[in-house]
Amino acid sequence: MKRSVSIVLVAFMFAAAILVFVVTKPVSVQASASKTDQDSVPSAVWDSSGQLHRPVGYRRWVFVGAPLTPNGLNNGKASFPEYHHVYVEARNLDVFLKTGLFPEGTVIVKELTRVLDPTFPHGSRTEPSGRGYFNGIYNGLDVTVKDSKKFPETNGWGFFNFGHHPEPYADLPLSVASATRSFAAKTDMTWVQFYPMLRDKQ
Repeated sequence: MKRSVSIVLVAFMFAAAILVFVVTKPVSVQASASKTDQDSVPSAVWDSSGQLHRPVGYRRWVFVGAPLTPNGLNNGKASFPEYHHVYVEARNLDVFLKTGLFPEGTVIVKELTRVLDPTFPHGSRTEPSGRGYFNGIYNGLDVTVKDSKKFPETNGWGFFNFGHHPEPYADLPLSVASATRSFAAKTDMTWVQFYPMLRDKQ
């Protein structure tokens, strides 16, 4: 009797192990395939006429920094008086950190945010952490794309503006820069000197 119970118990455990394997294995394969598919999706999406579509999901990319040039420190006339939130996809950032150059197809997004409701003449305000500048509403979107074939005249980078105003932004660029990038952008035509995680690769 005991032997029969033991045989039944072993058979049950074996069947349960097979069931767990069958149920979990497809999930693992599916997750792996999903990641591979995601990695293969191009960062820049162009329409049939060669227009760049506004990137989506960029606020989930790697946030590399946010310089600020407020009006209060520029005689009230800063060209871009907002925070410049800069985002890069992790896969392209990894290449830059290894080589000092961004790979072809890299998209860098700069999203502007106004300073939060200034209460002092220089644009600052007081919060529990002290007097300073704080992020307000989104106020513009600029995108750069590295594509040497499309943009040979601007050192391999294309520069696009999707609006300098609160959301919603335009779906297609409102303007495309054609001038050569400023020499102040020290590395690979980007302003890496303003972002600690990129600065060491200058």
